[in-house]
Amino acid sequence: MQKFHNKYRIPSARLQSWDYGSNAAYFITICTHNMAHFFGDIIDGKMQLNEIGQLAEKYWMEIPHHFPFVELGNFVVMPNHTHGILIINKSDDDAPIAPVQTLHCNVCTISPNSPIFPKNEKMAKISPKAGTIPTIIRSYKSIVSKNARLIRPDFNWHPRFHDHIIRDTQS
Repeated sequence: MQKFHNKYRIPSARLQSWDYGSNAAYFITICTHNMAHFFGDIIDGKMQLNEIGQLAEKYWMEIPHHFPFVELGNFVVMPNHTHGILIINKSDDDAPIAPVQTLHCNVCTISPNSPIFPKNEKMAKISPKAGTIPTIIRSYKSIVSKNARLIRPDFNWHPRFHDHIIRDTQS
């Protein structure tokens, strides 16, 4: 059936010529759904995190525990979004080996060629690759959502995130 073929497909916001698993610094912005103020308020010019804001901060700081090749740069939680810098710094020894599950979600580093996965080239092509910025952000958003919904069942993220590849000091 060709009725809706590619009609409603949203193009990727990622730079198509870039490998988001490569060593680099990435400035990331993640917004809440409809820009809802889930993380706290700014009072007297200073951000006051509520319980969900504290979760967002806590789980960001835990990223290197689950992705050892990631270093954290500056990070801030605002009432309806977060800004942070993730630095991927993989050595040659960081090649995927055995399956690894994170606390964030069941993201693993199993190769798509593994016998436990069916051979589906289309899914392998569109799925986030292990050790990349989209996989890290998906894991982060997953664990924050899981715990935030225990406090506010209506908590939700904007489906995407914004990124900027930091290529020099001015950037």
